[in-house]
Amino acid sequence: MAHTRSGPLAAVVGIGEVPTGKFADRSALEAAAAVARMAVKDSGLDRRQIDVIMPTGSIFSRDFNSDLIFGHLVEELGMSGSVHANLQVMAGGASGSTLLKTASALVKSGIARNVLCVHADRLGTGLPIEQAIDVFSTLGIPQEWERPFGQHFSSIAALITRRYMHETGTTEEQISSVCVALRKWAELNPHAMFRKPLTVEEVMASKVLSEPLHAKQSNMLADGASAFVVTRAEAAADLTDSPCYVLGVGGRVTHYALSQEQDMTRFGYADAGADAYAMAGVDAKDIDVAEIYDSYPVFNLIALEELGLVERGAAGAFVAAGHTWPGGKLPMTTNGGMLSQGHTGAGGGVAVMVEAVRQVMGKGGERQVPKADLVLETSTGGSYMDAQVVILGREAR
Repeated sequence: MAHTRSGPLAAVVGIGEVPTGKFADRSALEAAAAVARMAVKDSGLDRRQIDVIMPTGSIFSRDFNSDLIFGHLVEELGMSGSVHANLQVMAGGASGSTLLKTASALVKSGIARNVLCVHADRLGTGLPIEQAIDVFSTLGIPQEWERPFGQHFSSIAALITRRYMHETGTTEEQISSVCVALRKWAELNPHAMFRKPLTVEEVMASKVLSEPLHAKQSNMLADGASAFVVTRAEAAADLTDSPCYVLGVGGRVTHYALSQEQDMTRFGYADAGADAYAMAGVDAKDIDVAEIYDSYPVFNLIALEELGLVERGAAGAFVAAGHTWPGGKLPMTTNGGMLSQGHTGAGGGVAVMVEAVRQVMGKGGERQVPKADLVLETSTGGSYMDAQVVILGREAR
């Protein structure tokens, strides 16, 4: 569906985040409340001005997730009686983009003025590691046709990586260079789980999990939390000197089972991106920063190409040449992504969204990109069944 320009959908005016890693003494509620308070304070709003609280799903605990659904945060944050709605929006890894889309629609329509989006999970310490791996590696994989035959997320990523290498000529070294590029950014990120410098040789020397994937090409489960506040575009400049405007969005759901995906090296990014570009009134050449969802390195390369940021088959060499590093021509996933900041379930995508907003607002600290006027953000959930694209900007175009 083609989208026409009608000005910004909304604006993000506040963000919050706590360090990602293994924090056994930090409860999920504590983390959720902390990032929520940070985001509201950062927005310049009073807590009683939040109309809607929108938590996304938490995987580690059914009870904690139920608490999020039934308004525990409303009470914890002292917002009882002033919040009009508490609802959960969950799309797995695509939750960051989907939260933003839903919140933007609420404020654009006038149903809400200010929406607080929150995520918290404890995949690093909230479950025994064997249970966490078992739950996380199979959620969203068909129980009838794929899971009984050993399909899991590493094997899915391995299949996609091998096919992509076959079609494009991309090398294992170039795939590994994505991990190095992400680590370069994580070295500058005080919230990242992994900040030690990484080399292609170290990635290639790590043990093979699902051929051709190595351990250091795979994400690490972690505890984390992040939040952001969405308001009407017209009100944003009165709240902050650095609003982040939501200029364009696009998405495509292409499959549920990977076996039903017609092209596992493309997905729906080209169509989703075309919609987002059209709505924002921009083109790929206008993008300053690409915040790409990165659960495995091949997905960065696929997204870069399908969104027109790099030609088909050239993304591996582009990243290996350092063009996505700090100081490069196209900074990519500047928080280090899930491969270095850590994977927190649905929060992996929320953290990428928060980083995209952070760059637009000029709050990136050591890793702030000098020119971040237009930032593209992507995400995808489940077995990469949907492709979500968001264009954010400093000006209300």
